[in-house]
Amino acid sequence: MGIIQSNNKTVANFEGLHLYHAGISNCSMRVRMTLEEKNLSWESHHIDITQKENLTEDYFSINPKGLVPTLVEDGVVIVESDDIIDHLDQKYPKPSLRPSSPEGLETMYYWLRLAPEIHVKAVKTYIYFKRMRGKMAQSDEEREKYKKLQKDPELLEFHRKSSSDDFSQEDVETAEEILRTCFSEANQVLSKTPYLAGDQFTLADIAWSPLYFTLKEMTDFAFDDFEHLSRWASSLEQRACYQKGIMDWWPMRK
Repeated sequence: MGIIQSNNKTVANFEGLHLYHAGISNCSMRVRMTLEEKNLSWESHHIDITQKENLTEDYFSINPKGLVPTLVEDGVVIVESDDIIDHLDQKYPKPSLRPSSPEGLETMYYWLRLAPEIHVKAVKTYIYFKRMRGKMAQSDEEREKYKKLQKDPELLEFHRKSSSDDFSQEDVETAEEILRTCFSEANQVLSKTPYLAGDQFTLADIAWSPLYFTLKEMTDFAFDDFEHLSRWASSLEQRACYQKGIMDWWPMRK
């Protein structure tokens, strides 16, 4: 989706980089990692999604799907984490987070686009089934309010199931199959190269490391079969952008 027109007059007057984000959100982690990797100054607008702070008319006037993250740059609103980090890397090119070769760039964009493609049907479904069941109940009033605000069919169906605890065993098995297929492919790639798009740390690694982290921290997803993926994930933990973008905001940090 990228850049959108917002009718929120408050954000239209923002100067500099402002980020609406959640500590627990893997999509927000990507943007924070990118901002930190590039040493950019940004103003935080933290949203507690566990308290449904994103499900308000005010926030929907900023992000039409009611999702985090949302980046506002000098009054311009940018949504969807893959589009945000791609924008940041092109707008602020040092240090570069993309390969220089056409082949490497194509690989990077493959992984960058795949992450949001599986987000609702695999990542969110698996995490909510394993960790959040029974915790996202909505009153009839809240349910009707959300239906009026949300226009995206996939998100409407997801929230219907999460609010009524209506995920089936088939839903979670499908989600797990998608995740295992993607992680198996990543593991094979990482058996040959240190990073997902080759020898350089890129947006592809920023897109996928939060998925590994949140699934490992919040669920019983079995990563034991993915030796090279686990090695890659451990190596990324040493980066400053990982510590500042993920760990400093993680609400369950011990």
